[in-house]
Amino acid sequence: MAVQLDEVDIQLLSALQEDADRTNVELARLTGLSPAATLHRVRRLKESGVIRVIRAEVDPAAAGFPLQVYVTATLTRHDPRSSRVFDDLIRSLPQIIMADNVAGETDYFLSVVARDVAELQTVLAALATRGGQRLVTYLRLAEIKPPSRLPLAPVSVPARRRRSSRAKERE
Repeated sequence: MAVQLDEVDIQLLSALQEDADRTNVELARLTGLSPAATLHRVRRLKESGVIRVIRAEVDPAAAGFPLQVYVTATLTRHDPRSSRVFDDLIRSLPQIIMADNVAGETDYFLSVVARDVAELQTVLAALATRGGQRLVTYLRLAEIKPPSRLPLAPVSVPARRRRSSRAKERE
């Protein structure tokens, strides 16, 4: 269930998505709240799970991982134990920096980084021996659009619904 966000929450989230390194004082200045109230708001957003983590975005190539690939994986078996074993392996491999279980022709979509082809082969071999029946690898050539901020905005009530609410109030 989604958490109700007011205008100040949206301002805070937008500012943090733009630059997670902002100080509490900067956030307070942006929102017009006191630093204490701002800290309380951010803490509440973290505790509610709206903010999962605040982190630095590191360029893989600049950090020594020139090989970046996407891997789709289809499991040999689709029982809970097989899925759990594969999920545990994915979580244990630091070269897998993103993983999603998906619906469709494949079961998993993974983002993998490696220092060289040998390291990539080690990751693929581990996936194959833990239930990955079909692994398809796609070499990432260029980033076209970096991870984006969520398009946060207050939700407005459609005009039709507003009229019907006003009509009910008149009755």
